[in-house]
Amino acid sequence: MTTSRARLTDLDLHRLIKSGDDDERATAAHKLCRTIDRADLSSADREAAEKILRVLAGDVAEMVRRALAVTLKSSDLLPRDVARRLARDVDTVAMPIIGFSPAFTDEDLIEIVRSGSSARQVAVASRPKVSRDVADVIASDAGELAVRALAANDNADLSERSMGRALERFSQSPELVAAMAYRPVLPMAITEKLIGLASEAVREHLVTRHALAPETAIQLAQYTRERATVDLIDQAGASTDLPTFVATLNARKALNASLLLRGLARGQMAFFEQGLSELAGVAHDRAWLMIHDAGPLGLKAIYDRAGLPPRLFQAFRAGVDTWRGMQAEGVALSGDRFQQRMLERFLTQRPNTPREDLTYLLERLDRAPEPEMLAANAA
Repeated sequence: MTTSRARLTDLDLHRLIKSGDDDERATAAHKLCRTIDRADLSSADREAAEKILRVLAGDVAEMVRRALAVTLKSSDLLPRDVARRLARDVDTVAMPIIGFSPAFTDEDLIEIVRSGSSARQVAVASRPKVSRDVADVIASDAGELAVRALAANDNADLSERSMGRALERFSQSPELVAAMAYRPVLPMAITEKLIGLASEAVREHLVTRHALAPETAIQLAQYTRERATVDLIDQAGASTDLPTFVATLNARKALNASLLLRGLARGQMAFFEQGLSELAGVAHDRAWLMIHDAGPLGLKAIYDRAGLPPRLFQAFRAGVDTWRGMQAEGVALSGDRFQQRMLERFLTQRPNTPREDLTYLLERLDRAPEPEMLAANAA
């Protein structure tokens, strides 16, 4: 440490030792901890600083110990033994350390979860990073508040097993179900469990943002009495196994001209390619070649082979041409902004689209994101 910092440390240590006023000693502790944390410490300085921190952690005044905990809650300077000691202190001292300190091992945090109060469990579950092992224990052993905090923490590494265990224990908690549903990534099996438990608004989020098993997606799409219906075009876009998804649609007689036209008009070219491949009974690479690289007759040839209605071919032709035009412009061919522009351009061509499909596309256009959201997506 520099000489000026050393002098400041000596002065504050004197105050800590000699002063009988808790406020004065707490202020000195705060200054001292801040100075130590900001200093460029040598190995010897760091060893000396750790000794000072151990003295502060044993101070009889709660205000002094809290000053230490709050000031160094996120510092890697705090020794593990000091962190563990502070974690056993009163809540005003322990909670900042439990919630943030990098000094703890997973074993330390698991011990806190299993022996701590609900508030301390919540602090562990809300940490800036929660490992899979710690998350497993919280999901299995902690109270509802902590499990809800864990589900809401996007930086918590939750396994599918942990998610399932949390839902088994607290399936009647709307707050937990909602927190789980709004996680950025969900296994398909968890998504399907949540659909049966969630409110209407949360279910709408699930079916538009996460992939369902093809059978489940088709079933929900076909039964309008469901509180949340599935848009199969959204599900195709979210699917991680598009060939299987499309094959299942075909097996259930749900893969038809209407669905393919809706998907194409919304820019889902991969879905359109796979759909024609499936209906025409040709390999995907050959279908791709006929759609994109075989001249003006290629699309017509595979369209006819797929058995799609001749009267709708010009609408499909318009969709493919619109997509190609945007590709030639160098437009990013994904995202909400692309889908909106694709829809707008497709509809301005006045394609010969069945009324039901046209109504669907206009409704999707009306549901496009607000300009502020589109700008954010484009940034």
